[in-house]
Amino acid sequence: MPLLEGKRLLVTGVLTEASIAFAAARVAQQEGAQVVLSGFGRGLSITQRIAARLPDPPDVLELDVTDPAHLDAVADQLRNRWGALDGVVHAVAFAPQTALGGNFLSAPWEDVATTVQVSTYSYAALGRALAPLLAEAGGGAIVGLTFDATVAWPSYDWMGVAKAGLESANRYLARDLGGQRTRVNLVAAGPIATIAAKGIPGFGGINEGWSRRAPLGWDTRDTEPVARVVCALLSDFMPAVTGEIVHVDGGAHAMGADVR
Repeated sequence: MPLLEGKRLLVTGVLTEASIAFAAARVAQQEGAQVVLSGFGRGLSITQRIAARLPDPPDVLELDVTDPAHLDAVADQLRNRWGALDGVVHAVAFAPQTALGGNFLSAPWEDVATTVQVSTYSYAALGRALAPLLAEAGGGAIVGLTFDATVAWPSYDWMGVAKAGLESANRYLARDLGGQRTRVNLVAAGPIATIAAKGIPGFGGINEGWSRRAPLGWDTRDTEPVARVVCALLSDFMPAVTGEIVHVDGGAHAMGADVR
């Protein structure tokens, strides 16, 4: 029986075929799930075009995760469509260029606030908006994406701080939604050659050294390993796992130096 047979999922953050969110949506469909995507603004039409490249082209709902009205509207649309929701993939992050690339000390608060609102607070906001639908499905699961926030990375700056906040928010969201049996977890992926990664000045240097440090090796173009773990966390196969951060990075996070 497929891992996600009959599951109803919302996947955010699909902008290109190279994105982890796209791979998660594709694997989820292959494992039997019904999938709806979301996009907003100028990215909405892009998501609609990319959606057509999935095995079963899904509908795309308009969702700005910083707008409470959008969150409420998507919850209503999903309720009308399915009556309940089994899982959510949060793959949303953004930082203005002034908050990246060595601008940690000079970034203005307004841009830092944008980074935190989109990349951190939206995780809790999405969880709050969709919690009733997840409860209707018996609890379901929320899975977000992070990049190891236990250390400081070159050029990552305020996005690194936002990811640290996301990892903390993950634990609190797991605490507050545990009573309704909703599992809340993050996947800490190794560097992937996505549009978002390419937009961070100097981040390519991290990519180059990753495979040398990872005992299993690492391919920055292969999103499949991350997508599989996302789908495993969305499934019923891990009923007692919540508040967790699962590393899918070839083991690089556990090494103190290059192993190759």
